[in-house]
Amino acid sequence: MDAFPYILHTLTILLLIIIMIIFMVLAGGIGPNRLEGFDPYVQYGTVATVILYALRFLTFIPIPQAIFNFLGIVCYNTHPPKPKLKTSTLFGPFICFRVVTRGTFPDLVKKNVQRNIDICSRIGLDNYIIEVVTDNAMNLPKSPRLREIVVPAQYTTTNHTRYKARALNYCLESGVNQLTDNDWIVHLDEETLLTESSVIGIVNFINEGNYSFGQGVITYANEEIVSWVTTLADLVRVGMDFGMIRFCLKYLHKPVFSWKGSFIVANAGVERKITYDFGIEGSIAEDCFFGLTAWKDGYQFGFVEGDMWEKSTFSIVDYIYQRKRWVQGIYNVFFSSQIPFKYKYGISLMLLSWFFMPFTVPNIILVPMFPLPMWRVVNIMCACMGAIMLFLFIFGAIKSFSPRRAGWPKYIFLCFVPVVIVPVSMVLETIGVIVALKSRKMNSFHIVNKQTTVTTQTNVPRETSTANTVQHV
Repeated sequence: MDAFPYILHTLTILLLIIIMIIFMVLAGGIGPNRLEGFDPYVQYGTVATVILYALRFLTFIPIPQAIFNFLGIVCYNTHPPKPKLKTSTLFGPFICFRVVTRGTFPDLVKKNVQRNIDICSRIGLDNYIIEVVTDNAMNLPKSPRLREIVVPAQYTTTNHTRYKARALNYCLESGVNQLTDNDWIVHLDEETLLTESSVIGIVNFINEGNYSFGQGVITYANEEIVSWVTTLADLVRVGMDFGMIRFCLKYLHKPVFSWKGSFIVANAGVERKITYDFGIEGSIAEDCFFGLTAWKDGYQFGFVEGDMWEKSTFSIVDYIYQRKRWVQGIYNVFFSSQIPFKYKYGISLMLLSWFFMPFTVPNIILVPMFPLPMWRVVNIMCACMGAIMLFLFIFGAIKSFSPRRAGWPKYIFLCFVPVVIVPVSMVLETIGVIVALKSRKMNSFHIVNKQTTVTTQTNVPRETSTANTVQHV
């Protein structure tokens, strides 16, 4: 057995411990008490002191997320070896890679569909198809591996579901669906790129047959980087995939803190039972609504090895509006009567963390400017939370960038840039929360730009395209 992944994991945990110790020293959790004898009521006044303490204690709201992230990082190998096929790719259940799009970026979809077909061919996958579900016909290249489904403008669901959920539900309708209950669906966004490791992980996950749903890691810093600010800000999402998302799916087998809308592996029969017809309250964050509904119905979730590639938003404005949509979508899920509260305690903590961000993020400046005497245990807790957050960004960079592509000096630099980007990310996310809370409509769906003008050259071998099916009803 190769010991190298375990050595890397040990070094990663050591890095986390070092960061936590540094934070504890800076926060006064260990070492001499630098504020002994300091009276904030005398220095700042009663009102200001009470406000400062209140703002400081609000930062404890995300403690459960920090704990789950810590457990996911520590309990499971942070540098797992690349998955290897456990069975032949020529047999087994049929796999449908389903891409949902408005049809706004046809060139992007065409390019990525072909690249994903090439990846599947590279590992010898034979029993599969790629379905592109679009509101507007794109006339994709003809291929036996490709099916284009155009959602009719007049199509409405029973509960008047909208947006992506409406398109996903259309695929499940009789006369449109061509999958059996034993087939599997892999949900992708229009910019999602498969990798060999993700396809192998999907095949292994399906053939093991232990769970009805699964999800894996997505990274955002591959190939051309359009916006460095948003890409670096999204590094925390990679860290959270390896942290609390992996722990919840791998150990608890439940989407406690929701899950992403892509890299979803779902049994086709179960998905048809649940459907996506949740109404308007499940139309913004349809992924979260679907996951919690499946959990409520008693289905089990697992973690899929391997990673897929996506791109971060191309501008700061799109980044803010993406976060706005997430906040509004989770808000609608939380207040939906269709899902009992006991399945929503994870997203309730997410909402509380978001709603109080305008009050907690200023602590970045207030803590060093207005120090407060605290019990050591409080300082230790604050230090651990801050250290874990910074670590998730650094770890996200470690997993997203490659020293082979960037060179070691640039790679090391990129791994420690998160020290600077963390406050920027928190401010941008806070702006997104404020925009969401100020919006009168909690059901708007902002579409971000996903297509670049530069075509990225890759070394993925190309296949000759042949036929596709465009289906209208």
